[in-house]
Amino acid sequence: MTIAIKVFTTESQTEDKTFPKSQTGRFNLFLFATIFLAMTGSIFSADYDDRRDWQRIVDLRGAWRFELGDDMAWIDPEFDDSDWENVFVPSPWEDEGYPGYDGFAWYRNDFYLEEDVDEKMLYVRLGQIDDVDEVYINGKFVGFNGTLPPDYFTGFFADRNYKIPPGVLKLGAENTIAVRVYDDGMDGGIIHGKIGIYERNYGPALAMDLSGTWKFTADDDDAFQLAEFNHTGWDDVQVPAFWETQGYKDYDGMGWYRTTFRVPAELAAERLVLMLGKIDDYDEVYLNGERIGRTGRIRDNIHRMRRDDLGNKYLQLRAYYIPTSVLRKDGDNVIAVRVYDGWIHGGIYDGPIGLMTRDEYREWKREHQSFANFFEMLWR
Repeated sequence: MTIAIKVFTTESQTEDKTFPKSQTGRFNLFLFATIFLAMTGSIFSADYDDRRDWQRIVDLRGAWRFELGDDMAWIDPEFDDSDWENVFVPSPWEDEGYPGYDGFAWYRNDFYLEEDVDEKMLYVRLGQIDDVDEVYINGKFVGFNGTLPPDYFTGFFADRNYKIPPGVLKLGAENTIAVRVYDDGMDGGIIHGKIGIYERNYGPALAMDLSGTWKFTADDDDAFQLAEFNHTGWDDVQVPAFWETQGYKDYDGMGWYRTTFRVPAELAAERLVLMLGKIDDYDEVYLNGERIGRTGRIRDNIHRMRRDDLGNKYLQLRAYYIPTSVLRKDGDNVIAVRVYDGWIHGGIYDGPIGLMTRDEYREWKREHQSFANFFEMLWR
């Protein structure tokens, strides 16, 4: 954290470089108060967000099985890892008996999941991993950060919060998590942070949940936006989730999502907002063939776009107002989302996904934004 304090002086103070004792004490008090507020504000903000947004279901902090090297057979939940060493997670593997080691290593652990959990809302959280990771639960790929050699790029600074797709977990039974890690230098491994299976509270209350199975194609055609287009031959994917975890690993480029819904009778008189969570990187959103919003600009010469051009659009929450003239109150409505991914992750990867009333969205945004602005002020 960096704190910058800009001090203005009068002309007389410019001539005399020494502050009077009373002013020095006042300045020191101001400096202390600023640092204290910034530090406690940031800590409180992080803790508040964690308590508000996440509820731990399974604590995975503690002993994990660990092995140096790299073998994709270690994904298999039936693999016998009884002769692996035990290490504490989270902790750099250098502190667990592997000083100076750089390269590949694997972690494995088992956990029991109760039958009454809401599978749709569960995430695996693994804090910060140095440098690159791939995470598998019961043999299914659920998330990653960074890129492995030969195109190495560190994912160290990212918090690992991976949505677990429906059907991956075994309720009322043992589950196996396997984490493949590559470290390029210095500390390595699952080094610190929240470790466990968590239930996610997205914050805004949806009037209609649209998460779940959507249709997807890794292609691009203007006809895909049309309501009458037949998408039955497209692949089934889960939304939200990175498309890399759903059969499109290492794919960068254009993709389209489509789904159909009907407006419930209780929402027929409401003005609605379409919530599409977070999308990596750019998107154009169509409802019944009409574009209702976009984030970023998908150019015709998109193949010329560089990594540096992408910005931070992938972090922005998508919320698009639905014109009443476009929405069909008594028939099928078709959502079509054109997505461009320029690098690493791609797709509609985080929620909330669904419909909100305009009034509820405005109220949520006002409360959320005022809280965020308060802590932003402390950091300035």
